[in-house]
Amino acid sequence: MGLLDNFEKGLERAVNGAFAKTFKSGLQPVEIASALRRELDTKAAVVARDRILVPNKFSVRLSHLDFERMAGLGQTLTDELTQQVQQHATTQRYSFAGGISILLAPDPTLGQGMIEIDSVNVKGTVAWTPVLDIAGKRYPITHSRTVIGRGSDADITVDDTGISRRHVEILWDGTRAQVNDLGSTNGSLLNGAPVSRAPLAPDSVIDIGRTRIQFRVLAQSADVDQFADLRAEPRHPDGDLR
Repeated sequence: MGLLDNFEKGLERAVNGAFAKTFKSGLQPVEIASALRRELDTKAAVVARDRILVPNKFSVRLSHLDFERMAGLGQTLTDELTQQVQQHATTQRYSFAGGISILLAPDPTLGQGMIEIDSVNVKGTVAWTPVLDIAGKRYPITHSRTVIGRGSDADITVDDTGISRRHVEILWDGTRAQVNDLGSTNGSLLNGAPVSRAPLAPDSVIDIGRTRIQFRVLAQSADVDQFADLRAEPRHPDGDLR
C-alpha cells in the first residue's frame, strides 16, 4: 500500500496544477497511472537472477468521453505517465527491452471510467528525451545548449524579477546534462546547494530567484503517436529498456 500511495501522490502532485480545472470529476489521470503500475507488476517476469523484465509498450483503452478529455492534455499527460512508469520500474528493479511507449485510444465497448490495458515487450532503441518543468509548463530540450533567464534573448524566458536576463544554461550531449550559472546576480541552487557548474542528474531541482526548475529524462520509444485518432478503432500493440 505504501508504494501505491507514493506512486499516486507523485502523479497527483505532477498533474494537480495543470490538470485540476479539467478533472474535477470523472476518470482521473492518477487512475491511469495506477493501472499502468498494476500492469507492470502483473506482467513482471524473472528472466535471470538479476533481471525482471516488464512490458514497455502499452495501449490504454478508454471510453470515448474519457479519451476526449485525456487527449485534450496532449503530450504533457503521456510524458507524466511515462515518467511514473519509469520511476516505478526503477523502484522495483524492473527492466525494459526498449523505450517506453504509451498509446491512449478510444474503445466504444468501454463505459465511462473504465480502463483496459494491453501491453507487450518490444525490443528497440531508447530515445532519451530531456525536459525541463518550469512553473507548470514542460519544455523539451532540443538543443545542446539551453539558456534560461528573464531576457527575451534567452531560449526559455521566465517572468521572475529575481533572476538575471541570462541566468543559467543547461548543456545536453545526448546522454548527459550539465548546469552552468551564467554569472547571475542572485546565483543558482542545485538540489538546495549553491552551484556555479555541475553535472545535472535526472530529477534534479534547480532554483533561480523564485522559480523552481526540475530536470527530467524520459526513456521513450520514438516514432509512436501518443494519441490515436478519435475516429479510429481501438488499437492493440503488436510488439522490450533496461
